[in-house]
Amino acid sequence: MTVDAGSRKTVELPMSLLYNHTPMSLPIHVVHGRQDGPTLFVSAAVHGDELNGVEIIRRLLKLSRLRRLRGTLIAAPVVNVYGFISGIRYLPDRRDLNRSFPGSAGGSLAAQLANLFMREIVGRSTHGIDLHTGAIHRTNFPQIRADLTNDTLKHMAAAFAAPLMLDASHLDGSLRGAATEREVPTLVYEAGEALRFDEFALRVGLRGVTRVMQALRMFGKADPIESKTRPILARSSYWVRAPAGGVLRSRVPTGSKIETNGVLGTIADPFGYQEETVTAGDGGILIGRTNLPAVNQGDGLFHIARVVDPDRAEQVVEQFRNEVDDDDRLVDADAYDTDD
Repeated sequence: MTVDAGSRKTVELPMSLLYNHTPMSLPIHVVHGRQDGPTLFVSAAVHGDELNGVEIIRRLLKLSRLRRLRGTLIAAPVVNVYGFISGIRYLPDRRDLNRSFPGSAGGSLAAQLANLFMREIVGRSTHGIDLHTGAIHRTNFPQIRADLTNDTLKHMAAAFAAPLMLDASHLDGSLRGAATEREVPTLVYEAGEALRFDEFALRVGLRGVTRVMQALRMFGKADPIESKTRPILARSSYWVRAPAGGVLRSRVPTGSKIETNGVLGTIADPFGYQEETVTAGDGGILIGRTNLPAVNQGDGLFHIARVVDPDRAEQVVEQFRNEVDDDDRLVDADAYDTDD
């Protein structure tokens, strides 16, 4: 199919037939600008139950500023269509699509879908943003994950201006890793929880994607909109796991400052006879946590990013929340059309 300059079109990429003979396809929407420029892909629901990115892309495609787009936007709001329909993370073969890239034409269903995405979308792109959430019953504080030793990714991450940037190496089989290895630098945005919309995460995501597009001169300007707060940089992170099984009690919200050896919560048996305190190791900022009160020994409970200055980081988080909450344009996509 051809998408002429100055036009947009939805394209269905054929994949396979279900066992009841229902055809399955990968839907993408292409916006081809009138002038030359980068080609950015924005993808979501690589894990089928991660829905925030679907809504971010819907709001993105409603922006009237796309009428003056330079280059091309390729939007793939539902990559794992199988998992999306079933409301699950994986594909029918129980494989994780985000551990199956770059895939192969003759491999498993996951490998074939990964191969199709790499060939038809990544292969036509110059840059990428992959939108994710935490897994089911886990929530993530809005964050960008990228290999910040890559100058292009560092520039894109700074332009996105999420409250936290995590310097993270590529995972084997991930879309981010496979695309970047093929010289299509790709960011991952993590925010919110599977199967749930999170308005704060949606606002940060929409703002971030448009800022990256502006930094790439896709709207005709070289520099992104200045943010009042500078993102927090974290070089590493770690999980605090349950020391025992039982009922977890904790009220530590994501984005909170964590003290070294600080108390995060308590785990008790249902009768309250035995209680065990859950404590942090290194101090930092809480960037992810479980939402389930019933936990088993060894479950990941709290995800903490190590930061240089936790006190400053806590201030940045609060300033960032206020900045995003006060911007009503991030709710109404039609209003989010200006460069100021």
